[in-house]
Amino acid sequence: MKTSRLPLASSRNRAVAALAAAGVAWGTSVPLSKAALTWLPPAWLVVARFALAAAVLLATVDRTALRRALRARVLALGAVGLGGSVLLQNAGLARTSVTHAALLIGAGPVLVAVIAAAWHRAVARPVAWAGFAVSLGGVAVVAEGHGGGATGAGDAMVLVSALIAAAVTVAQGRLLEGQQPAAITAVMFLGAAVGALPAAACTAGIPPVPPAGGAGLLAVLAVLGLAVIGTLTPFTLFAYGQRTVSTEVAGAFLNLEPLVGALVGVVAFGDPAGPRLLLGGTAILGGIAMSSLPALRGRTRPRLATAG
Repeated sequence: MKTSRLPLASSRNRAVAALAAAGVAWGTSVPLSKAALTWLPPAWLVVARFALAAAVLLATVDRTALRRALRARVLALGAVGLGGSVLLQNAGLARTSVTHAALLIGAGPVLVAVIAAAWHRAVARPVAWAGFAVSLGGVAVVAEGHGGGATGAGDAMVLVSALIAAAVTVAQGRLLEGQQPAAITAVMFLGAAVGALPAAACTAGIPPVPPAGGAGLLAVLAVLGLAVIGTLTPFTLFAYGQRTVSTEVAGAFLNLEPLVGALVGVVAFGDPAGPRLLLGGTAILGGIAMSSLPALRGRTRPRLATAG
């Protein structure tokens, strides 16, 4: 019995490490997007971000696994879920601050748990539901306090994008069954890039050239960093980890994203960190911890999703 538990423990530890790294890497996506938006409009940024990431994965993943993953459903989820949510997030980010966006995205783990509970017909513990309420209350506090270029419309767009992304996270758990995570991720990236292309062409026309001088160089580096550090790395690692643990446990590691993003927003972009933001951010992260602990202490093997 002892020897049979070792492979499971080792697999679980690798999954936890991958999920933690994904959460930290995702925390860079909001500030990198903010910097990249000084060059590319929101829709073109989606195209560039996912096209670059898809090109790397498509060139490296196993061809047999890629053919198995290349399905209309996976492409559609990438186009609507990934591309749509990030497009909306970019539009909101152009109207709000980095710190606000990062903390509002912090509602993601709560939304993942709620959607998974409804989809899988699982009942969360009372402390988890209390955590949901506390975290969403913190979102409301953050959304009410503007500053650092934040607006209510921008905050609302970011929050809706987090809802879409949470639904994608839950749906992806089913797509990963019997599939290679990198192949599924590559096809979803391809769907996101292709799906955003018409929106980019219709709303912004031909993509602009980078600004001249150092500002342009920083914008180009931000796009490249967003594609590799903020997209390719976390999505691939998260898919790997999600295949091993349950959706609720995987979603708990999204907690790291708002923390990293908010800190970068304050340090690199000079976003204000007043009492309202501190109170709202504390409530978001505290509520997420309350809702995540029951899942982290519970079962860690993935559960087969029920139809629905």
